[in-house]
Amino acid sequence: MALAVLPTVPDLSVRSASTRLAVEFPELSPRSIVLVVRTCREDLRGSPADALPELVERLARQRLRVSLP
Repeated sequence: MALAVLPTVPDLSVRSASTRLAVEFPELSPRSIVLVVRTCREDLRGSPADALPELVERLARQRLRVSLP
C-alpha cells in the first residue's frame, strides 16, 4: 500500500470520511485515520466522482478494521 501525499486542493470526501471514522474508531489517532483515508482516496483515483465519497469511506473503514488487534 502506497502512502498518500498531501493534496493541493482540499477533498471533501477525505474530510467527511475522516470525521466520521474518527468517531467510529476512537482508539486510533486522528492522524492515522486521515493517512488511511488519503491513501484510500489515492487508490480510488479514476473512480466516478459521484461515488467517490462512499467508496473512500468504505475502503478506509475496511482497512482500519483490519489494522485493529
